Amino acid sequence: MSAAGISEARAASGLTATLQHARHVITENPVTGFAFALFLLLVVTAILGPSLVPYDPLATDSSASLRPPSARHWFGTDQLGRDIFSRVVVATRLDMIIAVTSVAVVFAAGGLAGIAAGYFGGWTDRIVGRLADTIMAFPLFVLAMGIVAALGNTVTNIVIATAVVNFPLYARLARAEANIRRDAGFVMAARLSGNTDLRILLFHILPNILPIMVVQMSLTMGYAILNAAGLSFIGLGVRPPTPEWGIMVAEGAAGIISGEWWVALFPGLTLMGAVFCFNLLGDGVRDIVDPQRRT
Repeated sequence: MSAAGISEARAASGLTATLQHARHVITENPVTGFAFALFLLLVVTAILGPSLVPYDPLATDSSASLRPPSARHWFGTDQLGRDIFSRVVVATRLDMIIAVTSVAVVFAAGGLAGIAAGYFGGWTDRIVGRLADTIMAFPLFVLAMGIVAALGNTVTNIVIATAVVNFPLYARLARAEANIRRDAGFVMAARLSGNTDLRILLFHILPNILPIMVVQMSLTMGYAILNAAGLSFIGLGVRPPTPEWGIMVAEGAAGIISGEWWVALFPGLTLMGAVFCFNLLGDGVRDIVDPQRRT
């Protein structure tokens, strides 16, 4: 067998082993299995939900305003007669986009900056450290409010604000892990083999710190959804009438006292379920991607 064939066989074998281990982790732990099932439900809802909802989430009907949950409107209707179930389902796509995009941005910026700081040290470490300290000097939600207020309340700016406030978490975590491993035997062997610093960072250090970074990414996705909902709740997030969980909770908050509890309850429960899902998901994903936990 040629060298290329041997490499392909090894890659296929490694993928098969990883999939078998993932199935073992998901099936053996009921909590992890529930978290993955809930995550799959969120993904499917985000992808297919807007095309399957029974009503237009933006269509108003004054004759059907503030109707309680029923067979026709599962989650009831809001002040403008809009179907809450349709709005909750459609809002899933927007909130998931905000969460995934902001986590990807902060992982690329904060994670790589932290790895470089821990590996090189010196002035790189000082610059990244001072930047993280500057961000941490502000209350994070207040800083996010300031960024969105200054740049404008658009989805792009919400993603930027969420990435900025989470930058210190990724930078410090990646720096600490890279600092531990920069003098490890496998790094020295890679350096003696002629690998460049960039290759060592991306192909030797990054894969070894990825499991703990994945856990942080899962937790940050939950925080990103909460951050977007909080900004929308105070009027600095997504602009109405766009369906978004935070906006819907804000619109229904005043009606709880007067008895229209369903307007805020169902978007709030969905928001809580999504954050709960990502918090539980972290440990399961860590068990899957961590090579030391594979049997």
